[in-house]
Amino acid sequence: MTDRSAPARLADELARMSLFAGLTDHQLEQVAGTVLERRVKAGKTVLKQGQWGHEFLLVLEGQLEIRRDGHVVATAGPGSHIGELAVLDDVRRNASVVATTPVVVGAIETSLFVPLLADIPVLADRIAANAARYESTTDPTP
Repeated sequence: MTDRSAPARLADELARMSLFAGLTDHQLEQVAGTVLERRVKAGKTVLKQGQWGHEFLLVLEGQLEIRRDGHVVATAGPGSHIGELAVLDDVRRNASVVATTPVVVGAIETSLFVPLLADIPVLADRIAANAARYESTTDPTP
C-alpha cells in the first residue's frame, strides 16, 4: 500500500533524521514533497540484490535487515537511509533489504532524487560522504 505523504508532517519527521539536520524548513518541505510512503509487512523483501536501483529509501518506522548473498551484514531502523549507491552510480543493488517487522519507508524515485541533490548541495555532500564511508568498509563487488 502506498500513499502520498503529507509534506508538513513528513518534514517534521525528516528534521529529526541526522541526514537532514540543519536543512531549512523550505528544504525539508521540498524533500518531503518527493516522498512516497510505502508500508511493508514483516518478512517481505523491500529491495533485492542484483536489481537496478530506481529509488532511495528513508526508514520511517520498523526494522530491516541488509543481506548480502543471503548473509545479514547490517540492520536499519527509523532515521536510516538505504539505496543511495545504486541510485547515484546507476548500478545494481549490492544487497537485499528485508523487513523484520512491519515497516514504513519513504521512497524517493531517482527522477526526483537527483534533481533534489542538485537543489540542496549540503544534502548531496552528506549522501556522497555516507556512500564513500560505506564503500570504504565493504569488499568490492566482483
